Amino acid sequence: MAGPGSELPSGPVAPMLLSWLTGLGAGMVFLSFMQKLLYPYFWDDFWYLLKVVRCGFRMEMYRLKGELVTVLDKFLMHAKKQPQKPFIIYEGDIYTYQDVDKRSSRVAHVFLNHSTLKRGDTVALLMSNEPDFIHVWFGLAKLGCVVAFLNSNIRSVSLLHCIRSCEPRALVVGADLLGTIEEILPSLPGDISVWAMKESVPEGIISLKEKLSTASDSQVPHSHHVASNLKAPYLYIFTSGTTGLPKAAVICQLQAMKGSAGLWAFGCTSDDIIYITLPLYHSSGSLLGIGGCIELGATCVLKKKFSASQFWNDCRKYNVTVFQYIGELCRYLCKQPKREGEMDHRVRLAVGNGIRSDVWREFLDRFGNIKMCELYGATEGNICFMNHTGKIGSVGRANFLHKLFFTFDLIKYDFQKDEPIRNEHGWCSLVKKGEPGLLISPVNAKNPFFGYAGNRKHTEKKLLCDVFKKGDVYFNTGDLMVQDQENFLYFWDRTGDTFRWKGENIATTEVADIIGMLDFIQDTNVYGVAVPDYEGKAGMASITLKPNTSLDLEKVYEQIVTFLPAYACPQFLRIQEKMETTGTFKLQKFRLVEEGFSPLKISDPLYFMDKLKKSYVPLTKEIYDQIILGKIKL
Repeated sequence: MAGPGSELPSGPVAPMLLSWLTGLGAGMVFLSFMQKLLYPYFWDDFWYLLKVVRCGFRMEMYRLKGELVTVLDKFLMHAKKQPQKPFIIYEGDIYTYQDVDKRSSRVAHVFLNHSTLKRGDTVALLMSNEPDFIHVWFGLAKLGCVVAFLNSNIRSVSLLHCIRSCEPRALVVGADLLGTIEEILPSLPGDISVWAMKESVPEGIISLKEKLSTASDSQVPHSHHVASNLKAPYLYIFTSGTTGLPKAAVICQLQAMKGSAGLWAFGCTSDDIIYITLPLYHSSGSLLGIGGCIELGATCVLKKKFSASQFWNDCRKYNVTVFQYIGELCRYLCKQPKREGEMDHRVRLAVGNGIRSDVWREFLDRFGNIKMCELYGATEGNICFMNHTGKIGSVGRANFLHKLFFTFDLIKYDFQKDEPIRNEHGWCSLVKKGEPGLLISPVNAKNPFFGYAGNRKHTEKKLLCDVFKKGDVYFNTGDLMVQDQENFLYFWDRTGDTFRWKGENIATTEVADIIGMLDFIQDTNVYGVAVPDYEGKAGMASITLKPNTSLDLEKVYEQIVTFLPAYACPQFLRIQEKMETTGTFKLQKFRLVEEGFSPLKISDPLYFMDKLKKSYVPLTKEIYDQIILGKIKL
């Protein structure tokens, strides 16, 4: 029986109340219906932006308290709070937070006792994916050093350029890459000390591994690495940018902190086990991956190199719940022969960039209900997007709330002149929704651009000035994007002298310079061409010969494979009698890109890179058809 005061009203009030409640319920249903109809992504946007605000508020609170907390500080907190929790799992071996803390302290003590390194000095790091990459990185960070991550695929001229551009006091190299350094050792600046993670080393190189065996693992005094300014350089990460040889993008402590929040923003937790197969010398693997694990206090399964055949076995073996990807990685997995139990895994999230819509759909159909968290961001950029809704093909969504925190514009671009379009007054103009435009972002105190180490001209080239009014400055991403009617953003293409292949940005001028070293080459024009079912664009070089010389295809092949990483080697050659140039005497690429590599469209001699014959061979219709059908792998 109902107690006193719990009885429903009776008499004439009851029908009125019932009518009011019914109307309220109907109104709520109607409002919910209208919200889903007119603003279907409202709640997705709201919860995502709430996370952005929380992240910003947390960092502001640290600042107001006078606590400048860095990624290293977060790691040391976890090492103290959860010392026995696995941080890295590598080839079956487990490295706890305490293990990594102690090993990195050993690295720090070696350099404290056996070198003249001091706070603020730069140290270059050339290593493959392995726990010692992280030990050396954190050990040097404990000394307040800036660490420059060198691409482990580059060699010779490019590697030497990278080392010189970041002006390191020391260079640390992994045992498996020592030969790469030995090739350029005589050309290295004399004031750089070279340390190798190997016991037996050649003359002129110091054995870091030997010294680690006797080093102390005691805590390094906090005074060595305490942050006085979050905008101080923390890392140098090399990127091809839009032109020329790789450039050292300055990554400050603030950028590293923002990058480490990415996994958390997508919904990862401390209970997740995150599989990293991407190279640590890239920002995706280091800042988003390792940094993201530290932000969460999670466990990372680190792989030396991605293997499509071992991928799902590893996921099952280590109970992986989240993995990082680039578009090519997902395509490789989809190309694997189908097997029993492909949905038998615990993976719930995949975080990365560059996956095509068709591969995205095929991946979900084949491997189960995995939320694909696509994102966009340049290593050195001041703008990023995160696809928090799971909309297939999109890199993110930008409504008016989003633009309060991440300001950007899409401007009209002249594809033939390869530059932004300006009106009669010299101003740029915005594209309409659905039209491709160049993505730019204002540079200001809230969204700074830290540029590149070394040559200031490289930094200035990435900036657009006087865009909409006199004195404004914008960061030029070099990427063309499309924003649809629902405000979803889609990557469209790259501008400038780069293209993307095998998950790497290829600088066309770097490739052209290498080919141009051959004594029978007059001019070289390098560009990317689309190949069906491949992410990005395959490299193609159009060349002209010097008078009274002949083409030596074997020499071209040898030159290319000797001085370029595998992903940068042109797959196709085109021999022209004369190079076309623009009105400003730049090499014309637009028509060449459109014509592609089809022998049916092109009358010039065409050649294909044959790795078995170690030469370039004539690109016949038969070979072309086999490439198009996927029977010849690039």
